[in-house]
Parts: sequence; C-alpha cells; structure tokens
Amino acid sequence: MRATLLLGLLLSVTLCSTLNADETAKGVDNTAKPLNIIMFLVDDLGWQDTSLPFHAEKTPLNRRYRTPNLERLAAQGMRFTHSYASAPVCTPTRTSIMTGQSPGRSGITYWTLHKDKDTSTHRPDLAAPPWKMNGLGEEDVTLPKLLRNGGYRTIHVGKAHFGAHGTNGGDPTNLGFDVNIAGHASGGPASFYGKHNFTLAGRQGKDPKSSTSVWDIPGLEKYHGQDIYLTEALAIEAVAAIEQSVKDGKPFYLNFAPYAVHAPIMANKKYLDHYSTLDAKEAAYATMIETVDHALGDLLAALDRLGIAESTVVIYSSDNGGLSAHARGESPSGTKKHTHNAPLRSGKGSAYEGGVRVPTVVRWPGVVKPGATCATPIISHDYFPTILSMAKVETPKSYVPLVDGQDLVPMLSGSGTLAARGLHWSQPHQWGARGPGIVPYTAIRFQQWKLIYFHPKQRFELYDLANDVGEAVDLAAKNKDTVSDLAERLDRWITSRIVRLSIDKATGRPIPLPGHLHQGSK
Repeated sequence: MRATLLLGLLLSVTLCSTLNADETAKGVDNTAKPLNIIMFLVDDLGWQDTSLPFHAEKTPLNRRYRTPNLERLAAQGMRFTHSYASAPVCTPTRTSIMTGQSPGRSGITYWTLHKDKDTSTHRPDLAAPPWKMNGLGEEDVTLPKLLRNGGYRTIHVGKAHFGAHGTNGGDPTNLGFDVNIAGHASGGPASFYGKHNFTLAGRQGKDPKSSTSVWDIPGLEKYHGQDIYLTEALAIEAVAAIEQSVKDGKPFYLNFAPYAVHAPIMANKKYLDHYSTLDAKEAAYATMIETVDHALGDLLAALDRLGIAESTVVIYSSDNGGLSAHARGESPSGTKKHTHNAPLRSGKGSAYEGGVRVPTVVRWPGVVKPGATCATPIISHDYFPTILSMAKVETPKSYVPLVDGQDLVPMLSGSGTLAARGLHWSQPHQWGARGPGIVPYTAIRFQQWKLIYFHPKQRFELYDLANDVGEAVDLAAKNKDTVSDLAERLDRWITSRIVRLSIDKATGRPIPLPGHLHQGSK
C-alpha cells in the first residue's frame, strides 16, 4: 500500500514540470518590470460549468455551455484539472485567498453576513464551534495590504463577502484595496438587472427606491434604470480601473469577482437563443455563465488594446463547487438535484468533490507553457504566496509560519515542483440545503486518496480519486491502514492549526479527533 502511495506521489509532483519544462521560460526574470495580476474569481462556478473540459474528456455539461474566452485563456496558459476551493461555500475560500490561511486555521469556516451572527443552520445533534463569524477585519494581514505596500494599486470589483455587515471588514477598502467597486458584506445580489437598480425591491416589481435590502448592490448608481446585466456593468468598471492604472503608470492587482453565477438565477436575455433546448432555469443559468465569459473576454481585450497582456498574469477560478442542491433545472441525467457537476458527486456545500473541485486556469506569458495541463492538486489559499511571489513582494517574516498555502511559481515556471502535502478542509457547520455530503465534516486529500470524517455519528468514508472521481465506492472498510494513516494526518493538522470541530449537543464537548476515534474503534 505504501509503495502505491509513493508512486502516486511521484507522479503527481512531477507531472506539471514534465509538461512544460522543455519549452517554457527558464525560471522567472527578476529584473523585469512589475507584473500586473488579475484574480478572476467566479462565484459558485462548478468544475463542469465551462465548455473547457477539466476531466479526461468532454462531458455533456461541457457541450452545454459557451466559454470561448476561457478556452482561449487555457490555450495560452495552464489548465489545472485537480484544483480545489478552500471550502465548499464562499466566505472561507475568499478570505483564504486574502490571508493564505486555510479556513481551519483562520477560524473563518462558514459564510458571514451580520455582525456577531452565526449563519449556521440548526441541527438537533451538533452545534457549530466558536468561529470567526465576523470574517476579516482591518487588523488582519491581507494580500492587498501587502501588495499595496509593495507599490501596487489594489482594485476590487464585484463580490467581496470578506467581512460582516456592521464591521470594518465589510468594506474592502479597510482590508487593503485602494479601489472598491460594488463590493460589500453580502454574498449574493438582490438582482442582476440594471432596470431593477440591482435591488430586491426592483426584482419584486416595486419601485426600486421604495425600500432597501441587505442584498442590494452598492455603488453602481450610474447603471440604475439601464437595460444592463450586473456582470456587464462590473466588466465596464474593471476595464476603466485597468485603464486608469495604466495611465497613472501603476502596476495593479485586480480582484475581479462577478456576483454570477450565484443565485438568484436570472437570464441575460440577449443569450437565451443559444439555449433553446434547455428548460427555463438551466437556460438562464447558461446565459449567466456565458455573460461571465464575455466579461473575461472584455478584460483580455483591454489588456491587448493597452499593450500590457504580456506583462499581466490572469488567474481564473471559482470559490466553491457548482450549485446543485436546489434552485436548478434539469441536468443531463434528467434530475434537478445533486448531479449538475457530474461526473463529480453533489455540489456546493458538500464534502464530496462536487462541492470543492473547481475550474482553474493560469496565464502567465513567457513563463507558463501555452496549452499546458497540470494534474497536481492545488488549493485556493495557494494564491496568496503565489501572487506575492509573482509580484516580488515579501511576506512578513512573522507571518510566514501562519501561511498554509504554497507558492506555485516554481511549478508554473517549470523550475520546480510542489513538496508532498495533504489538502485539508473543515466545515463544522450545517449548510442550509440537504443532500449528499452536505453535513458538518473535516477531510483530507493526500495523493490519490480522500478521507472524509463526517461529524454526525462520527464516521469515515475513503475514496481513491485516481480511479473513482465520482466517489461512488467507499473503501474505508477495506483499507483500514489507509484510513488510519490519513486520520492521523488529519489529527496533526487539526492540532497544529487549532482547528475546531463540531460540538456534540448531548455532551457540550467537541466530537473526538478522527485519529483518536479510529484508534478507539479498532
């Protein structure tokens, strides 16, 4: 068994550099002018929600959608087939990119909204442990703060959801962004339509000015009453911010975060004719994906027009797996729930791959080999040290031990590989929907193995992702040594990061550590 683990490890850490070592640039030119960096983070975009395949072959879902600009980006960069979000819901992933910390370490383990308000759904058996329910604050070390100190103009456009309403972290400018356009503490939009003033009242057919909602999008008044889609307005604003930075001679970091494809699922009607064979809900969802791709195209076109494409890195990813537990139409399998990320199992909010595996592409002209594919697992909090490395901005020495992410630059440049490591998740909260794997859990992926420790009833499931990407065959009973090894690794991670597990309501105490539980069951 350990020989198999070693072979899998060697294959996983060498694959990316093998693919691009011969033709890519040799290392990174440290004398070049500062790079511009765009983090293009889509909301709730699933692993199969693009025409660009991230599986071994194109799927029915890939054939459903239209994302030619993402295809172009991949043709010019590197596609990651085993890329993961730091969490199966939004705030923990978004704050992990900002801090480089896994949600388990940061304590931001769930989505935030109002100050001091726990958003966890009630369960009769388990309670969420104490967690940082207000999200990030102005006292935290963040990526944009460090980049700004390093000479960058830091720009946020779109969804923030870094901190709660009523706290300073709800405003991105308190977290290091020089510019904030339409970002606040809520994680979803009231409406995607300018005719609604992007407000809940407008979506409900009322006068958009008659009342306010926590979900109303701020700062886009110039588009109120217009026949424009929210994603389109955000793209216009992002391009204008890029143009201003170029005019001012400032390198920029742009965090572009369209609220799409988060609910409410609302059609961009100009693209509906492309999806006439789909039911109304899925057609609307497909138009949202296409609109996001047009926004990507607008940004790429601006880089070309301004002559800065060759000096701009573009990182494209998603904050969690695709929504599938509710609010969706018919999937290719004919169902309306839990299959919209097939062949992955389940979706947003779930411990299974559908909840955390996401589409990711990185374009870095002159460094990343065009058209490369990488199967080495990466995770969202890797972007913190990676972006700082790209920008040649140092992490404060006192903060380095607190960073869980790994610098991907050696792997991207073909000059090195990632050290052996496990990827970890912990969500000791009940998400609002129900479905496969949508319960409080802690998990580890190490090499091809994934062990899930489900907090209710404290049980394990084990999957061989190399041979079972759909997590259909639980191998825990047949591979007790592997379960033991991974459970012990989880224990070490939980202990070293002070990760909090769910509280057993019957005892008022945290549930047992997974390694301790497994040893006790032998």
